[in-house]
Amino acid sequence: MEPLKLHGPWEEVKEKLKEAHTELTDQDLEYSPGNEDELLGRLQTKLGKSKDAIRSWIESVSSNTGLAG
Repeated sequence: MEPLKLHGPWEEVKEKLKEAHTELTDQDLEYSPGNEDELLGRLQTKLGKSKDAIRSWIESVSSNTGLAG
């Protein structure tokens, strides 16, 4: 699986994601490079969206382009 294209430290991105979806926990957002599939799978289950949609959302939040919903 292709690495996430993050435009900042994961900790900052994670906080933005939690602001957008208050039901997400630190455990839901546990991530280390190379384990993208695990992160996307957890979020897919929790949010009911496709992995591609979640990847796009994370990358957009990371680059401050929006899609915070």
